[in-house]
This record gives sequence, C-alpha cells and structure tokens, in this order.
Amino acid sequence: MSTFAIPGFDLAAFVDATLAEDLGMGLPGGGRDVTSESVIEADARFSGMMDSRDAITVAGLPIAEAFFRKLDPAMEIEILVEEGARVDPGAKLMRLTGNARAMLTGERSALNTVQHLSGIATMTRAYVDAMAGHAALLDTRKTIPGLRHLEKYATRMGGARNHRMGLWDAAMIKDNHVLVAGGVGPAVARARAAGVAQIICEVDHLDQIEPAIAAGAHHLLLDNMGPDMLREAVALVAGRVPTEASGGVNLSTIGAIAASGVTYVSVGRLTQSAPAADIGLDFTPL
Repeated sequence: MSTFAIPGFDLAAFVDATLAEDLGMGLPGGGRDVTSESVIEADARFSGMMDSRDAITVAGLPIAEAFFRKLDPAMEIEILVEEGARVDPGAKLMRLTGNARAMLTGERSALNTVQHLSGIATMTRAYVDAMAGHAALLDTRKTIPGLRHLEKYATRMGGARNHRMGLWDAAMIKDNHVLVAGGVGPAVARARAAGVAQIICEVDHLDQIEPAIAAGAHHLLLDNMGPDMLREAVALVAGRVPTEASGGVNLSTIGAIAASGVTYVSVGRLTQSAPAADIGLDFTPL
C-alpha cells in the first residue's frame, strides 16, 4: 500500500468504522454483505477500473485503496493519477484486481469518499482559479462532524490553505466575544494576557481596526466588507498584520474581493456546499 498520512487523522480507524457502519456490525443479522455472499462465489475474482465522468481535481484515492486492502490484503491496486491532479472526463483513476466479494463490499465506501473529497477539491480549485493569483484561499471550520481532517485535506488538494483546524490552535474573536468583553480592544487584550499565541480578531467596521491592532491582534478578519471597503481597510492596516476577507464570497465575487489587497479570502462553502464528483467503478469478471 502507498504511504499516506494526514496529521491528526487515523486512517485505519476511519476505514474500520465506515465498513462497520455499512456491514451493520453489532446489529442483529449484521456483520456481512448479504448480497455479495449470496450471489458471488467466494473465490471469484474481478478486475476493476475507477474513472471520472467529470472534469475534476482528484482527492481521496489512497483512502479508497485502504478500504479495498482491508477487505483483500492481496488485492493488486494501481493508483493512476496523483492527488491534486486535474483530470478530464473519462480519466482512469485506479486499477484493481482481486477478490470479487471484497471489491463489491468496499465499492460504495471507497467511491463515497473519493466523490466527496474530489468534489471539495474541484470546487476549491475553481475558487483558486477565479482569484487569478491575488491573495490566498482559506477554508473554515464549516465541516461535517468527524470529517474535518479529510475535508481540509481535500481543500489543500484543490489549492487552498487550512485556516484553524479547531478551537484549540488559534483564538478567533468574533462579534459575540466582543459583545461580552466590551469591545475589540478589551477582547484582544484578554487573549493576549492569557498567552494565546495566535489571535484572529473579526472587525465589522473600519473604526475597530486600530483598537484591535493596538491591543495585539495578529490577524484581522474583515467581515462582510465589499471590495471598496476592503481596499480602505487594507490601507488602514498598512501591512501591520495579515488581513482576511470573509462573508458574501462566491465564484462571482471572489475575484474582486481577492484583488482588493487582502492577504487571504476564506470561504465556508468549500466544505459546506461542494457537490460530489461523478466517479464510477466498473468491474469485469476474471
């Protein structure tokens, strides 16, 4: 099996849990693929080809490989394209040869994973292209519970950078924190006093910029500002800290937003709204 790892993600546990869900492990009558067991001979062998029906950016093939190897460790598997590659419709992604029951049992888990992650990577790549080299694209924490590491991996394959991985690796001071703390200055000052190493402060108005920076914010999130206001904000910041545009960003607006001079643009829909890629897996009996 190819060497594959995502920091913070337990691939073996993910494969085990996903297959257990599909096989109904622990449920009355569960623990087996009743269709394949009843229809396919135990020693039957298939060859298989996974291909894309769409133009996509590929993500998740090593994870698909892990599903099949869990069910048939001797399966011959060849991954035909690199992660993050752009491919045309009809592109061949993975070739398999091995036990037919194992292929049929693992098929849906493997395809679901590659379709979902490639869908995220494909949408991400479209946003990166629309930015035309201005700024860097960030993802968000708007991920499906339990899939954050996978989904953020997919955005990286599409050309984005990861924002916070969770609540632990940076402070994100937003409007509700500011409301309780009594202003952006006091909120940032409290985070600094607590020794937080990375403090991101959301600002909704231009007059919040100076207090946030003066209190020690390391990064400003410029929330729901149009391109003109973003340019004004960038001028006020004058390079003292990175700036991030967020809110109201879609494919039709991101070009102008990115060109405003901000350091980053964050987009929640990368993980929240990406459609699954159309990817198939066809088998041939041997």
